[in-house]
Amino acid sequence: MQSPAVTVNGRSLPLDGTAPSTTALDWLRAQGLVGCKEGCAEGECGACSVLVARPGRTTPTQWTALNACLVPIAAFAGQELVTAEGLGTPDALHPVQREMAERGGSQCGYCTPGFVCSMAAEYYRADRAPAAASDGHPGGGPDHLHGPNGFDLHALSGNLCRCTGYRPIRDAAFALGAPDDDDRLAARRSQPPPPAPATRVAADGAEFVRPAGLADALTLLADRPEALLAAGCTDWGVEVNLRGQRAPLVVAIDQLPELRGFDVTASAVEIGASLSLSEIEERLAGRLPLLDQVFPQFASRLIRNGATIGGNLGTGSPIGDTTPALLALEATVVLASVDGEREVPLADYFTGYRRSVRRADELIRAVRIPLPAAGLAAFHKVAKRRFDDISSVAVAFALDVRDGVVRRARIGLGGVAATPVRARATEDALTDQRWDADTVDRAAAVLATEGTPLDDHRSSAAYRSAMLGQALHRLFAENPTPQEVGA
Repeated sequence: MQSPAVTVNGRSLPLDGTAPSTTALDWLRAQGLVGCKEGCAEGECGACSVLVARPGRTTPTQWTALNACLVPIAAFAGQELVTAEGLGTPDALHPVQREMAERGGSQCGYCTPGFVCSMAAEYYRADRAPAAASDGHPGGGPDHLHGPNGFDLHALSGNLCRCTGYRPIRDAAFALGAPDDDDRLAARRSQPPPPAPATRVAADGAEFVRPAGLADALTLLADRPEALLAAGCTDWGVEVNLRGQRAPLVVAIDQLPELRGFDVTASAVEIGASLSLSEIEERLAGRLPLLDQVFPQFASRLIRNGATIGGNLGTGSPIGDTTPALLALEATVVLASVDGEREVPLADYFTGYRRSVRRADELIRAVRIPLPAAGLAAFHKVAKRRFDDISSVAVAFALDVRDGVVRRARIGLGGVAATPVRARATEDALTDQRWDADTVDRAAAVLATEGTPLDDHRSSAAYRSAMLGQALHRLFAENPTPQEVGA
């Protein structure tokens, strides 16, 4: 096992003696790279964003923006990072930095390096291209979230600015051209990122271990079932920063090849548990319309670049956004241990608040979703903000309607019980009934009684119940004559 080091802005920097809980943000600042800032310490503001070389789909490497405040620096051992300091210099600004400066995209400057890194990731997106005149809104041309240069403003959804207002930042993003032929970071995309090596970082009585493969990881879990599994760290990083949580042993599983598979057959889609949500969105390419509706509402692009589907299930949170959709899709969870694998229906996976049937010596290897998917799918998230917020209620629908009759109904709920749940009584109320206003009225009344909603700071129990019933009315209003599968 080689001595751990991270390549930052082209320089290899050792990690020997670094505490396993040290975040990439704190470590980078200790190296004098103070462009990264701590604004929230929970992945909400993007002031800490950096670029990471990750496997790409259309190029061997793609530059991916991540929150440095959430990920331990040990997780980047053997990998390549670029900070705002590595993009350009005061005498030779990077195109993103130059546009931000010239168009007034920075005032106090605190958030600017984070914006620059997130903007640079989109600048280097290999398939970014000028928009055709017919793209975007009905009048032709790009819409307000997509520039004429193909820049997707959602790439900045995890970055906040309190001074400037966003118009000059948007102007800077939409003014960017294509990278020059001699751009070194653009050229870097033609070579694959370095493989994540087996790693051990130990200090202060704690260890961070990246096993060489799945077999090693499972053996380690069998010997040390108290180990904390880490992938995107978008949940654990918050616990470290805001609650001071420390784990004696952290086992990194985000780069295990066996957990990063993606396979589509005639009967199912299998998604590796350690694929990030951004990677899953790209690979699905519209195959599961219900998940297509979930992804834009799941936190921000910065978070989705790190968060994994296995992590979203592994935390057992009753408000994880992917879970209601996966319940409606009748997904199963593939659990692995040294004793082999077992497959558990997601509807049977949760046993209580943040508890599940997964044993301490098991990890989630993959999620399987049966095909074909239902013809009528919708995801309704009720939250105080349109994007980047925790849901008060989440409802996922997957209905098959044929000849005007609901032949099959699956509904997943989040935020209305100690665990994500299936709305089975509502499913029964819909099945084999006409898809009409009378059926919807009756079933909506049933849906309003599902779960055990509570009063809390996000909403009242009465509001949650009302939103459940309203969700079905909205589904019918938007789909009075749904298209049938295969029609």
